[in-house]
Amino acid sequence: MSVNKEFSKYAHKYQQLNQIQAEVARKLITSLTRTGHPACKPKKILDLGCGSGAIYNLIDWEIEKFVGVDFSSNMLSLHPKAQNVTCKLGDFNDTKLFEELREEQFDYIISASALQWADNVQRVFSDIAKFDLPFSLAIFSAGTFATLNKTAGLSSIIPSYEILKEFAQNALHVDVSIEKLSYSLEFENTREMLRYIKRSGVSGGRNLLTYKQTKKLMDEYPLRYLEFEVVYINSFSKA
Repeated sequence: MSVNKEFSKYAHKYQQLNQIQAEVARKLITSLTRTGHPACKPKKILDLGCGSGAIYNLIDWEIEKFVGVDFSSNMLSLHPKAQNVTCKLGDFNDTKLFEELREEQFDYIISASALQWADNVQRVFSDIAKFDLPFSLAIFSAGTFATLNKTAGLSSIIPSYEILKEFAQNALHVDVSIEKLSYSLEFENTREMLRYIKRSGVSGGRNLLTYKQTKKLMDEYPLRYLEFEVVYINSFSKA
């Protein structure tokens, strides 16, 4: 199953399951309302991987324009609608998408919990750099599900912190602040944890475990929580 199909299949449940993603979105929006931010409360926002509206729902200031891009039509159907809101079906792996978007006027780019699924993160960073706009990006990195992957004998399918840091410094062409934060989400049991992974879309559609491997994971997973690692990349220095 592709990432697109994974998010589309469980789109109607996503808002109930994305606790960590919601926390990530809150952190990004909080930074945009901080006094002294070079682009405090931007008026024209481009949201890459907007999903069902986590970023838009947190905006509490007047905006002129909001364009949300996502590759799941089902997720976009859940995004809030308004006269100044455009929901655009598109894949940020597609360079042509960025060419089209650069013809529009924005004053800020934001992306929460989405770019880890890019086929080529470095290329996406290069496309973002061509806007010559301030940005805030939050990207899940390979420390996410670290113990689960180790227990199951799997390797992470998303970039590591080190790779994201290197790409950001080389491809974004501006000074950036880079911060890595860890989160955890507790569950009553491993079965509930696996159900969350499947329905929230955070697995990226990967289903590599056989029944035997899944049973082994349920028997041997040593924690009562899942680990998440998020890299925050901002085009401004931290205050």
